Amino acid sequence: MFLTKDILSPVQLKRLSDHRYSSSGRTLLDPIVQPFWNWLVLKLPLWLSPNLMTISGLIINILTSLILICYSPDGTQEAPRWAFVFCAVGLFIYQTLDACDGKQARRTGTSSPLGELFDHGCDSLSTVFVSLGVCIAVQLGMFPSWMFVQCFIAMTLFYIAHWQTYVSGTLRFGRIDFISFLFSMCMSCWNDFILLLYFVCLQIPSLYIELKFITIFIGIIAASLAFYSNFTVIFTGGAGKNGSTVAGTSILSPFIPLALVIVPAFIIYQKSTTNIYEHHPCLYILAFGVVASKVTNKLVVAHMTKSEVEYLDPIFVGPGMLFLNQYFNTFFNEYVVLWLCLVYSAANLLHYCTIVCLQICSYMHINLFVITPQASPIDENYGGNHSLSAPLLQSVSNDASSNTSDLISNAQSPSYQHSFLEEVISVNEENLDDEIP
Repeated sequence: MFLTKDILSPVQLKRLSDHRYSSSGRTLLDPIVQPFWNWLVLKLPLWLSPNLMTISGLIINILTSLILICYSPDGTQEAPRWAFVFCAVGLFIYQTLDACDGKQARRTGTSSPLGELFDHGCDSLSTVFVSLGVCIAVQLGMFPSWMFVQCFIAMTLFYIAHWQTYVSGTLRFGRIDFISFLFSMCMSCWNDFILLLYFVCLQIPSLYIELKFITIFIGIIAASLAFYSNFTVIFTGGAGKNGSTVAGTSILSPFIPLALVIVPAFIIYQKSTTNIYEHHPCLYILAFGVVASKVTNKLVVAHMTKSEVEYLDPIFVGPGMLFLNQYFNTFFNEYVVLWLCLVYSAANLLHYCTIVCLQICSYMHINLFVITPQASPIDENYGGNHSLSAPLLQSVSNDASSNTSDLISNAQSPSYQHSFLEEVISVNEENLDDEIP
């Protein structure tokens, strides 16, 4: 009964089906990476599901990051060079697939609100592993407090980006955003492969500052700019009545779930008598990162369904176990309780995502990882972060088999490829003018 209990109400499902994706802005790397993504998407087979691309990239990213974490669970040990190569390649594959899933959705006429939700959900979890990879790459575990700040800033920034989306109704991309952060992570891993961490441990003459702290300082500066940009929109750009959120609620309502993640994480870290965080920083951040991912997913759902943000959630039981264990003078081994927290939180997140996806698939009559032959083109405002119209898919036959064969035949023709590429270039040129206010 628990595993099949619906999470979204019929009203939420109806609002989600009516949702239209809205975004603005471009990053500094767009002129470089967009042509590559536009070329690559034309090489993908039409049977490849966009959601399958996204989840495949996430799995690769998690596995390659876990290799680094296994070799350096405390963030201080030196991982082998090949582990950094794997992490860099895995991250590049993830970002490429994540960037092309929206383009593939428009190309195959399978864009839907589920794709947008699935994309953001995977990104929320990837942020945790990418942040840990950066910290391990520069051996930031030698400074546990800085590692804590770096990872939780990354998770907070991702949450706040969707907080302002919940308020304004539009996802805004800054000049330096998540794509730039992923690119920096790739470069960090390649630097460690080539220089074997000697570079990041060097000191700047006369300043007596190790170069690894340059990464921290740049991250803090970029985070400060992002905080300012997002909170400016939050306090002035409400899309609802009297400047409220898209759901007509207070613009400050998303702060409570975020606080319920960060505050307990900090208190448990500071009050631990066994120094659980200092001894197991990666495990600790993973446990709370999964909780942050669940909270972010629920915020995205609240935005897409124009619903109130829920303050409490069963996933908070995980951090609650750590808190209560400390309250009763660490009656149980904190390391064991931390593992229980991670396992419970991961299971709760997986359960939530599974039920929500199955509900949406059932309501919209679509499959999650398979392109249904009868799928017809949906509004071009869907598809995650990548705006691309669906060429040659304006009329779809009711006959599923005929529709599929015609689609494949057209897509393989030179005229289709030329038309699709022109659409890509045209839309990208238009997006260059969409600057963030």
